[in-house]
Amino acid sequence: MRSSKFTPTYLITFGMAIWSLLACDSKEKLEENRLGNSSTTAEEVSRNRAQIDLALAQNKTWFSHWSSDLGRFDASQFELVMTDSIDPMEMPEKNPILEEDPLFPYQFPHPEGNGTIDIYSYKVEAQEGLDTPYLNPDSEVVWYREDGMKERLLFMGPSGMFEDGIWLSAQEFLVFGYFQEESGYRPMAWLINVENHELRQFQFTSVSQSYESHSYLNKKIKQIDLS
Repeated sequence: MRSSKFTPTYLITFGMAIWSLLACDSKEKLEENRLGNSSTTAEEVSRNRAQIDLALAQNKTWFSHWSSDLGRFDASQFELVMTDSIDPMEMPEKNPILEEDPLFPYQFPHPEGNGTIDIYSYKVEAQEGLDTPYLNPDSEVVWYREDGMKERLLFMGPSGMFEDGIWLSAQEFLVFGYFQEESGYRPMAWLINVENHELRQFQFTSVSQSYESHSYLNKKIKQIDLS
């Protein structure tokens, strides 16, 4: 009886066959995961766009301000460009914007009473003793919680501005604003989940070349002359 011999060529061929099967299986699993994630993302983006449309319907001032410049203006033209986690800067600080402050009417109280979100006090300098209010180059979105803690949720330098916002629920806050690019001013929407500390950034498909950078704040904050 002749004994079996496993030659180097046989072993290499057998090994390549096993590797090929494993590679195909792995590729199929990766493709399934990719399609599964893509489907989930598509559902989430669809939900987020519905939220943006709802916010635009409720904030007619911001909607009209930009649609008068760019024409058609709805959530279908906002593209998701980034999903990221937020590492909030948290510190003990109670809300310094009290009822006598000119910016008090422009804060965003939490729908269930957990403090308020402020997007203007860092940008607009209008304290007593100032002859003329002025705008800082930077902007921030902060949450003054009911427990006396302050969270910085977003920060932006002079490349853009946070212009308005709205609570969508007790967990989600939507910020409207713009980025300034070489080609012009691009409307933006930032969806913040304050519970999961997740950020989704949407950008409009078109830009405005004639937009005046402070025009919305001049229209929004009527108690302060920012011209």
